[in-house]
Amino acid sequence: MDRLSGERTAAASDAFDPDAFLVVPARTFEDLRVGEVFRAPSRTLTDAHAAAFQTVSADNHPVHYDAEWARRHGHAAPVVHGLQVLAFTAPGATLFPHFIGEAFIAFLELSCTFLEEVHSGDTLYPALTITGLEHKGDDGVVITAATIHNQRGELVLSGRHTYLLRRQPSGEEPARP
Repeated sequence: MDRLSGERTAAASDAFDPDAFLVVPARTFEDLRVGEVFRAPSRTLTDAHAAAFQTVSADNHPVHYDAEWARRHGHAAPVVHGLQVLAFTAPGATLFPHFIGEAFIAFLELSCTFLEEVHSGDTLYPALTITGLEHKGDDGVVITAATIHNQRGELVLSGRHTYLLRRQPSGEEPARP
């Protein structure tokens, strides 16, 4: 390495700020809008995913791993665990946490309804859609509809998430993307 290359490398690393290395520019509570959608990448579930979740959850119900038991009880195949499907709605599975940056305080609440069975081989398409923005003292509450569709366009999960975010201090202009 010559001296000039070393100087360029040192200068470049001196200017680099890991805290400023953002996937998208962070926004504030005030920048969010009802109707905005934050999607997660699609994911095709495999038997390996189901087996890994069974190990982690310690759920030993045969509906999740025994094809014959599942068929005898009216299922086309073993059913992917509902909590595993719900996990695909985690905010971190989408770009949402990148958009809200340091404004995030807490994940307050979630609820969901499982509408269709999910089986190994199904491809899931999760999304969070902002349905409400409420002021709560100095903070803000973001309410999202959590949905997951499968490869056939069927809605397999419908739910709701609620998050607590810091609001912009009064007197400061919100950042605009």
